[in-house]
Amino acid sequence: MSKKQPEKSTKPEQEAALVPEPIAAADPTVLLHADVQDPDSFAVQISDQIESFIVAVTEVAKGDEPDSAIPFLLLEVSQLCLAGGRLGAHEDIVPEERYEPDLGPERDVDDLRERLAAMLEPIDVYSEVFDPYEPRKAPVACRISDDLADVIADLSHGLAHYRAGRTVEALWWWQFSYFSNWGSTASGALRALQSLVAHIRLNQPLEDLNGLDTDEDLAEDALAEAAGKVMAEEIAGPLGLRSVQ
Repeated sequence: MSKKQPEKSTKPEQEAALVPEPIAAADPTVLLHADVQDPDSFAVQISDQIESFIVAVTEVAKGDEPDSAIPFLLLEVSQLCLAGGRLGAHEDIVPEERYEPDLGPERDVDDLRERLAAMLEPIDVYSEVFDPYEPRKAPVACRISDDLADVIADLSHGLAHYRAGRTVEALWWWQFSYFSNWGSTASGALRALQSLVAHIRLNQPLEDLNGLDTDEDLAEDALAEAAGKVMAEEIAGPLGLRSVQ
């Protein structure tokens, strides 16, 4: 079913796109609609970052280099969040059509999700607060594998539009879904990955993750009570990080 899109704005200021540094000043309408786009254009740079992320995470999920998986994912998610920040700082991108063109079946990410989950065990589950401005909200359990698969599903949807030549549609979708889903999902995964690497590098033992069940709605006290004792050296080897002395 086609997704209903906002009506095009007739405001003159929305016709001009904000061109972030270091992109040279140019007519953004020309950049978005050009048949052969300049490699320095906003659209090309965003699409390159997104495609690079999808390819990299797909390669990591194959499990060929498990020793470097976590640091590599930390790098890739960090770079993707930069692309998201650029989309977030950009003026609203207005789609050309009132309704989204049919793309056919969505990309199946279940195999990717399962591969990541198997590789990231036992540090796949982490606790997250979805809205930091919602008062006294208890954290919920999330999975890095779920997050990455969901982000790739969102990004692949826009990439299909981009490859079909619908550049504005792709940019609109990436920007809209950044605000509505994949931006917060990627930032949650980034915090989990950064925390994991920091625990190892700073010789800080990780607590037992048993009980951080994503199928249960656990309050903060319950999450703390469920934590046991799993030392960092048990996962430092598989993550390619130095062991705790």
